[in-house]
Formats: sequence, structure tokens, C-alpha cells
Amino acid sequence: MSNSLAKHILPCSSTMVGVCLTTIGLVKILENKLGASRVDEYLAFNSIIFLISAILSYIALRDSSSQRAKNHCERLADLFFIIGLCVM
Repeated sequence: MSNSLAKHILPCSSTMVGVCLTTIGLVKILENKLGASRVDEYLAFNSIIFLISAILSYIALRDSSSQRAKNHCERLADLFFIIGLCVM
């Protein structure tokens, strides 16, 4: 894998963290009218998954160690991003 994948994962996963947090806020507003739910907790968990993906892709871009370590971080970032999309 090349760093080009990490360059795509970083902005997408960061955006997904923002989407999850915005949706949590909207769910909290609607809970007053519709009653309590666990959607906000699932979205919080999902935002953590996307945050891990963003951090790993950032490390893959910034790490100056071996290419093998960069590829490993990039694969993990990709895995967490796919898991986040499936959970969402």
C-alpha cells in the first residue's frame, strides 16, 4: 500500500467523526420529544472507531520509520475505517 490511501482515509474518517458528533447532538434534541434511545451511545462508539482510523492514517503519513511500519498503520487505518462504515 502506498501513502495515497492514508491521504484519502484521513479526511474521510475525520469527516465521519464530525458526522457522528453532529448526529449525536440531533438525537439528543429529539430525545426530548421521542423518548430515550441508545442511538447516541452507538454513534459515540462509532465516532471512536473513525477517530482511531484518522489517528492511524495520520501516523502512516507522518511516520519517518520503515516503510513496513507505514504500511501496517495504513492497513489498520483502512480496517478501522471499513469497520466504522459497517457499524454505521
